Amino acid sequence: MATMTAAQRRELEKIHYDAFLRDCPSRQLLDCIGSKWVTLVLVTLSDGSRRYSEIRAEIPGVSEKMLTQTLRTLERDGLISRTVTPTVPVRTDYELTDLGRTLLGPIRALKSWAEENMPLISRAREAYDSRDSRDSRAT
Repeated sequence: MATMTAAQRRELEKIHYDAFLRDCPSRQLLDCIGSKWVTLVLVTLSDGSRRYSEIRAEIPGVSEKMLTQTLRTLERDGLISRTVTPTVPVRTDYELTDLGRTLLGPIRALKSWAEENMPLISRAREAYDSRDSRDSRAT
């Protein structure tokens, strides 16, 4: 069996993490990161540690179930940490890990892009919807 050089091993590792491959773990990570709830939770935690109730209050519309699932996923992926303090009642705090903080730049940029370009997106949607409704009436 031939041995691989370091460069060959790095190239092989790149192949294993190709998001265009159906079973690639990075595709699952992109799916997670692309979630609106993940984006909003990460931005909420960018200012520091927060309790569950504080996160939920900051993100109107998120259900308890969805927030719990999102926090568990982020913790599993190493993007946030969860600290339980045994008090009465029990206190649970969430905060970004070092790895989670590295994601803030891209997440904030995407959030800003969405907010800045929403008027253009709205106009494009309206134009598409009016064109689509005219097309469906013509058939």
